Amino acid sequence: MKLNILNSLAVFKNGLISSKLLGAFLMITFFFATNPVSAMSSDFTVKEVKFVSEGVSLAGTIFKPDHAFAAVVIVHGSGQEKRMTEFATLLAKNGIAVLTYDKRGVGESGGTYAGPEVGTNNVDSLNLNLLSSDASAAVNLLSKNLVGNKIPIGLIGGSQAGWIIPLAARKNRNVKFMTIFSGALITVKKQLRFQFYTNGNSKFWDTHTEEDARQHIMNDPDKYEFVDTDPYNDLSQLSIPGLWIFGGQDIQVPVNLSIEYLNTLKAARKPYDYKLYPKLGHNTAFSSSDEPVRYAIEWMKNIKLTK
Repeated sequence: MKLNILNSLAVFKNGLISSKLLGAFLMITFFFATNPVSAMSSDFTVKEVKFVSEGVSLAGTIFKPDHAFAAVVIVHGSGQEKRMTEFATLLAKNGIAVLTYDKRGVGESGGTYAGPEVGTNNVDSLNLNLLSSDASAAVNLLSKNLVGNKIPIGLIGGSQAGWIIPLAARKNRNVKFMTIFSGALITVKKQLRFQFYTNGNSKFWDTHTEEDARQHIMNDPDKYEFVDTDPYNDLSQLSIPGLWIFGGQDIQVPVNLSIEYLNTLKAARKPYDYKLYPKLGHNTAFSSSDEPVRYAIEWMKNIKLTK
């Protein structure tokens, strides 16, 4: 799977975006998006759907296995992502019902896409909250299509979705679990400080220490200004199971710092867990190893439905 890497960024000043480009520093898109499918197999059925969120019509596809153990809405990363049919097919073949949809302003979905490709800010709190409302509306639709199926419905996604999923889970009580690949547990601004520091250098951890990175994250002045988002605040108020999957060589997200925040939440009796793959990078879901996805699938299949 290839990553849809962002080719340009914008400088944020007073909540507005200047025309200056900074290179690929925002959270990269995590999943590879493919064209919508309309096929049907003996393992699962496929249904094209539309739903409304914040006055905008969004288009997607529901994959419904004959015998589902759990269900998920796939939440996008930061890019111009269409529905993720290949990933949805993989999940459906493993007994996970799925709703995947074109991000607002992309593909067959209405609305306006926000992102550096079009010169707008996609990490401002306003946009992250808007995208979380889309995910919440998708959960409601999936729930209606699974009436009679007593299975838990959750959210799954990676990278920027690590901020969006907790927001959506707080908005919608139908969300019973979260599965997050390479999502930061620190604020957006702190994550961007780290990403500017690593500068896309795949050998970053060969020449830098954890202490180097933390000093930069905590002390480097911000190069832009916008309304920040802190996932820790939302996660501290949720009580649904959550799984984070990390790659130890990640240069987009400071993994060890995120794990420390997770351990603090776990110590407060939050039902959160994580799995670390030391040799993998940011793209844990579609790396050379299928183990992270297999681990996530087995974890989701063991979620117990609660009220």
